[in-house]
Amino acid sequence: MITRTYLNLGCGHRYHPAWINMDMAASDPNVINCDLSMGIPLPENYCDVVYHAAVLEHLRIPDSVKFIKECNRVLKPGGVLRVGVPDLEMLCRLYLDRLEAASSGNHQAVHDYDWIMLEMFDQVVREQSGGKMLEWFRQQPLPNQDFVFQRVGEEARDLIRNSRLAPSKNGRRIALSLSQVTSSIFRMASKLNSLRLRTKIGELFLGKEDLNALRVGRFRMGGEVHQWMYDRFSLTRLLREAGFVKPIQMDAGKSQIPDWLDYGLDTLRDGTVIKPDLIFMEAVKPLRGSYAE
Repeated sequence: MITRTYLNLGCGHRYHPAWINMDMAASDPNVINCDLSMGIPLPENYCDVVYHAAVLEHLRIPDSVKFIKECNRVLKPGGVLRVGVPDLEMLCRLYLDRLEAASSGNHQAVHDYDWIMLEMFDQVVREQSGGKMLEWFRQQPLPNQDFVFQRVGEEARDLIRNSRLAPSKNGRRIALSLSQVTSSIFRMASKLNSLRLRTKIGELFLGKEDLNALRVGRFRMGGEVHQWMYDRFSLTRLLREAGFVKPIQMDAGKSQIPDWLDYGLDTLRDGTVIKPDLIFMEAVKPLRGSYAE
């Protein structure tokens, strides 16, 4: 029996126990906690497959090139890389379509237009977690729920569920008591070494403007925002620049990876696409001595 080694990077909550699963914030014992910006902690020519979806767009361009080259390094010759990223081309086509419809007086198209604008720009420009998308999901009811589900898929339902936190009796979230706040501060302080503690104390003496600039800067470096967008041309070019050959666009349910549908990474058991807004592309690490095609 042939044993294959499959690697899922930036897996979040979607992974398969038969794979090696890595993420910046591991959510399960089956997931390895790993800062992928420091490289992939595996030897060369180790994996038969490397997969990541909704990861690449969070990396700055110089880091994205390094990351794809790292994927190449850990793959065996002839191994497959599968990448999923938000599809800029699809977004642009939808934007133009909804722009025309909204401009022609179609009231429902206005809601779709507003959502597409959020898809294109919110995760690029936001300065706090959730951004304007979080506000959109908190609407009850959503003015264009079917369209949003069609765009974002199963993840939209999770986002809506998480964004509509149960309010307290007076309609606001219950505030922490003074004793809870005090104990939280002491717990935090006890975990800080002297250097970090001095840094935290120093922040208290910054002016409002500088403190906000520090907050925004730290958030935007934290990994939530999108650093770039890709289409079929730019993604193909990136894969070739990193040394891969035979880049080909794939549907969510199709792959060169054996038994792909059994793993439930891009589709559910009934064939439902988990993230319809993504474009998927696969490429191959060339055999030794071969040339790019």
